[in-house]
Amino acid sequence: MDVKEKNTAGQPRVQYVSFEQLLEKDGYLVYTNVGRSMMPLLRQRRDIIEIRKKQPGRCKKYDVVLYKRGDKYILHRILKLLPEGYVIAGDNNAFLETDITDEKILGVMTRVIRNGRSISVDNKWYRLYVHLWCDCYPLRILLFRLRQKARSKLSKVYRTVFKRR
Repeated sequence: MDVKEKNTAGQPRVQYVSFEQLLEKDGYLVYTNVGRSMMPLLRQRRDIIEIRKKQPGRCKKYDVVLYKRGDKYILHRILKLLPEGYVIAGDNNAFLETDITDEKILGVMTRVIRNGRSISVDNKWYRLYVHLWCDCYPLRILLFRLRQKARSKLSKVYRTVFKRR
């Protein structure tokens, strides 16, 4: 065996590349997401996502885009187009980001593979989900906040009850 094929420990060499490098080299990347910000659309470490390199020009409303914040990659949905950028949020988030510009966007999601089935962003059921989920954003925010307050109150009750014993 050629010495160049293995390292000193006899294990195969691993080369790490960034998403930016993959998108530049191949024009796309495929991975599973980590995090719950895009639920219920994307299930953490279960669904497979295909991202295509962002093309010149503007993204569209409801596109799911990949961008980088610090050293973290973020995959969120465009909810509104602004002259200088976008309003973006995760499907499962209650907060909006408004400082995302075209220069920050690396790629756009083109499909999801769930349980071996490919779902294109052009699929009619996907489009229906997007409109139902995103067009009800103000109602979702209200429900998120009510859920958060209820959990906080229940947590206080729980701590009070079990602390006394």
